[in-house]
Amino acid sequence: MPEVDATDARLLLALAEDPRASVMALSQRLGLARNTVQTRLARLESNAVLAPLDRRIRPEALGYRLGAYVTVTVVQRSLAEVSDALAEIPEVIEVTGLSGVADLLVEVVAKDADDLWRITEQVLAIPGVQRTDTALALRRFVDHRLGPLLQRAAGEEEAR
Repeated sequence: MPEVDATDARLLLALAEDPRASVMALSQRLGLARNTVQTRLARLESNAVLAPLDRRIRPEALGYRLGAYVTVTVVQRSLAEVSDALAEIPEVIEVTGLSGVADLLVEVVAKDADDLWRITEQVLAIPGVQRTDTALALRRFVDHRLGPLLQRAAGEEEAR
């Protein structure tokens, strides 16, 4: 993935503040040519710099009020198969490989405790899964954010 330069960072900050802004509005706001903004946005999208839009949707709005993190220990050399099987479970919203005792950190959402039980049973039933440990997410203190990093990349950090 290519690095984001200061102009890209300014463009991404402007998009974060107004996700529905038109290319023309962004070009006026940033003092860039419309074609420059359009080309940079196309490059950012094609290089997967921009995350999918569904990342902005809160699971609670879909009835999934319970969140949990499941650490998974996997049989050696089964990581790909286990990851593929986890991707088939709709309530699994993210899977991250770890170093240390556990191999995977799996973020799941559930409608309630019984639903979470069902999901963890599905995870345990995957061939290659040795052990799981589940921790309930009680409260989010800092939402997923990249604004401070974008500000730094855009050179705006000194202004604060």
